[in-house]
Amino acid sequence: MKNRYLMLLPLAASLMVPAMAQQSSSTTTQQPAATATQATQTAATATDETAARQPLQPEIKQGFWGKLNPFARKKYVERQLSPIRNRVNELDELTASNTKMLKDVDARATEGIRLASNRANEADQHAVDAGNRAQAASQTAQQATTHLQNVEQVVGNLDQYKPATQAEIRFRPGQTALSKNAKDAIDEMAANLKDQKGYVIEVQGFAPGKGTAAISSSQAMADSVVRYLVLNHEVPVYRIFVVGMGNAPVQTADGKTTKLRGGKVNITLLKNGVDQLASANTQNSQPQQQQMTQTPQ
Repeated sequence: MKNRYLMLLPLAASLMVPAMAQQSSSTTTQQPAATATQATQTAATATDETAARQPLQPEIKQGFWGKLNPFARKKYVERQLSPIRNRVNELDELTASNTKMLKDVDARATEGIRLASNRANEADQHAVDAGNRAQAASQTAQQATTHLQNVEQVVGNLDQYKPATQAEIRFRPGQTALSKNAKDAIDEMAANLKDQKGYVIEVQGFAPGKGTAAISSSQAMADSVVRYLVLNHEVPVYRIFVVGMGNAPVQTADGKTTKLRGGKVNITLLKNGVDQLASANTQNSQPQQQQMTQTPQ
């Protein structure tokens, strides 16, 4: 009898072990299911910020088999891995969102730097243009000051004619016509008078003899010079002053005075500086036109 009991004990023990294992497995299965439900609720109510997300809670009860159940099913493993997979997906989404935000911030910063650089370049260009205009204005003011000084000087000396060129025409006794040498001398002196201003021509005739005869002869020689200037060089008559000096004493090169034996005419070109003022205005107007052409509008 005792032998039978002893033989039944191992058999009962072998039957109790699977029953206990099944009970432990069911308990372990219920615990992961509850944990998965709690993780799903936590993931649904969590916000997008990482600081507000709760960490995963590991299982405290490990069951009869310890940390790893050799009889675990695929659904059990899936329930255990599902919260981890969801958390990894959330981290990927956060990483992608942060990367997009960083790209947006970098793009806005790059665009801001580009706009600031363009505005700085525009400001530099405006500063250069302002400097050029200020320099041009300074040059114009200086030219206006110089021109005003020249005008004042010319106006002050308007009636002060100074000798510029002189010529002496010799005549044989009793002759009043111009010789070829006389015409060449007059042409050389009056070559550039056509477009000039602010000049007068003084013509003085001298002739040997006495009284009115000498004066008439000297006037006739001077008139021949005036006639040649008017007809051949288009010199206005109002710019010519004629004087028949007759047999008046003349001053020689050494400063002495003497009377002539033959006739002669002294031609003196006198200027008051108006032509110099006109040429200065022309020279000043050319740089101003160049500056106006080069200045950007």
